[in-house]
Amino acid sequence: MTYRLSLLDKSPIAAGTTAAGEALATSLAYAELADRLGYHRFWVAEHHGTTTLASAAPEVLASHLLARTRRIRIGTGGILLQHYSPYKVAELFGVLATLAPGRVDLGIGKAPGGLPLGTKALQAELATPRRAFDAKLRDLDLFLRGHAPEGHALAGAEALPRAAVLPELFLLGASDTSAALAAELGWGFVHAGHHDGDPEAIDRSLSVARTAGPAPMLAVTAFAAPTREEALVAATHKTFKVHLPDGHAVNLGSLDAVEEYARQLGVRPVKVEESRPQVIAGTPDDVHAALARLADRHGVGEFVLDSPVAGRIERLRSIELISAARRRAAA
Repeated sequence: MTYRLSLLDKSPIAAGTTAAGEALATSLAYAELADRLGYHRFWVAEHHGTTTLASAAPEVLASHLLARTRRIRIGTGGILLQHYSPYKVAELFGVLATLAPGRVDLGIGKAPGGLPLGTKALQAELATPRRAFDAKLRDLDLFLRGHAPEGHALAGAEALPRAAVLPELFLLGASDTSAALAAELGWGFVHAGHHDGDPEAIDRSLSVARTAGPAPMLAVTAFAAPTREEALVAATHKTFKVHLPDGHAVNLGSLDAVEEYARQLGVRPVKVEESRPQVIAGTPDDVHAALARLADRHGVGEFVLDSPVAGRIERLRSIELISAARRRAAA
């Protein structure tokens, strides 16, 4: 078991409740436990306009978690750059990395991360037409490392404070194109295997990412319980791919979300495809056996584990079991 283990947290709100405060309190307990158990990173996600996730402001949550943990790296998985000024993101993470040097990760995502009305509200003040994601990411890289050069539209602008120790930088994605952009900038790349787990797509993107930058990582959905039966029952997980009249498609977590997404857009879906993304579920030994197979196949040295369950007790117990199995194997 030579791979590192890290965690992704979406601050899920348990079914039948609207208690965002409880969800965020669980995220804090989750991070504190991960810190004690020796996990390498703890990343918080960004989602908007949903009643099922409380992760609307990952930079704020990351700041709180940095203050409440001692060793583990804390970061974002990821900031949704399409909604924001690269300059402002560079300032935010300059402050975070100055407050906690050597412990901050900046992960960037490309998706809108929410329902249409939330996206519309987030982007209401942005210039139109919107700038391409690639251009914004390159600007963010400039501002994190220095300032815009002569000839750039923002020449001379400098995002301060500039941290003495930069955050570790990651692009999250599931395509060769994203992997190539990460390699071009020398950023780490994290393949979003928790969305589909397609082995061929993982091989292609990781192969591209390895051409430059740090060793790429793989995100997977994983859950452990004392018995295999309990884990498999708890880890049922579906996604619904909605094909819309304008040609684009989006993955959503429930049929209710599909209906709400279409309502907010004012359209009827062309097609809805139900799928069951790959979930690694079983006893902790089962989980490690599956991770070891993935590590051997894809040459991965670090996994980011996303939990398919929302319950506080189950989520915390899962990472305890996975950590304990790792310690037993090492002994």
